[in-house]
Amino acid sequence: MHILHVVGARPNFMKAAPLLRALGQFPQLRQTLVHTGQHYDAAMSEVFFRQLEMPEPNVNLAVGSASQALQTAEVMLRFEPVLLEFKPDWVVVYGDVNSTLAAALVASKLAIPVAHVEAGLRSRDRTMPEEINRVLTDQVSDLLFTPSADADDNLRQEGIDTTRIHRVGNVMIDTLVRLLPHATLPREIAGSERFVLVTLHRPGNVDDLPWLREMLAALIEVSRTAPVVFPVHPRTAKSLAQNNAAHPQTQNLRLLPPLPYLEFLALQQHAQVVITDSGGIQEETSYLGVPCLTVRENTERPITLTEGTNTLVGRDIRRLRHELERALAAPRQNPRPIPLWDGHAADRIARILAEGP
Repeated sequence: MHILHVVGARPNFMKAAPLLRALGQFPQLRQTLVHTGQHYDAAMSEVFFRQLEMPEPNVNLAVGSASQALQTAEVMLRFEPVLLEFKPDWVVVYGDVNSTLAAALVASKLAIPVAHVEAGLRSRDRTMPEEINRVLTDQVSDLLFTPSADADDNLRQEGIDTTRIHRVGNVMIDTLVRLLPHATLPREIAGSERFVLVTLHRPGNVDDLPWLREMLAALIEVSRTAPVVFPVHPRTAKSLAQNNAAHPQTQNLRLLPPLPYLEFLALQQHAQVVITDSGGIQEETSYLGVPCLTVRENTERPITLTEGTNTLVGRDIRRLRHELERALAAPRQNPRPIPLWDGHAADRIARILAEGP
C-alpha cells in the first residue's frame, strides 16, 4: 500500500510528523511526502522539519504566498501531475489550510481515497477561509479522523456516513508529548521569568490597523506588570510597520522573530498566560494547563473551552485586559486530561489505514 501525505504549513507539520513515524512501523506500507510550499522560508518551514525529525519531502510544489484563490488553484495545478505519476492508494491531508482543500479536491476527482486528519472541527463562521476548507475537505474525504466528540457530532449533522468517522484524538498532542522534554527557552528569556506570551496572525486581527494599534497599547500597558514576549508572524510584522510600531520603545515588550517549534513550545510551557488567535495554541495550552485568552469571537475547538484552559475574549480589548488581570493573579492549575489527547492518536490512525477500519 502506498500512502501519500500532503503538508503545506507549520500546523500540518506537527500533525503529519507522528503519523509518518507511526506508519513507518508497518513494513507493507510505502510513504511519500509532498510539501506544497505554502510556508516556504526557513523560519516557517525547514527548521520545523528538522526539529520534528520529519523526512525531507519527496516533492516540493513551491507554490509560495498568494491570494486564497490563486494559492489553492496553484496547488491543484501542480499536485495533479504528482498524483498521476505516483498513483497512491491513499492521500492523507491535515487540518484546514488552503493546501488541504486543494489536495483533497484533486485526489477525489481522480478517484483516489482521501483521509482527513483533524476532521469535523467547526467555528460556524464562514468568513474564515479555514472554515470553508474544513467543510469542503470533509465532504470529499473517505476517512475522517476526529480529535473530539463535538467533531463527530458536526460531521453527523452534515450527513457524513458514520462508518467514515473515527475519533482518534489529537495528533498535535502526540508531537507535544514527544518533544516537550527537549523544549528549550530562547536565549532572550530567563527560565525564572514570569511573562505573558502573545501570538497573532489572523488577517481579521492583524490587518485591522486601528485594532492592532489598540492591542499594542494594551500590551505595552501590561508589560509594566509582567514582561510580554511576542514572536511576530511575517503578516503581523508588516502591519506593525504600517502602524510605525515595528520596534515599540519599551524594555518589557519583546518582539521576536518567528520561532522554531521547540523554542515556542517552551515559551508556552513557561508562560503565565497566553494571548492568541491560533487554533492549535488553544489546544496546546489546554494540554499544558496554561491559561489561554483567544482574541476571536468563536473557536472551532470548543473542547478547549469546556475541558481546557481557553477563554474567548473576542476582539474586545477592555475584556482582554480584565481577563488578563485575572489570569496573572490566579495560581497555576493542574491541567485536566482530555479524552484521547494522550500522545497515541497517530498510532490509532496508522492501524486504521494499515489494517482497515
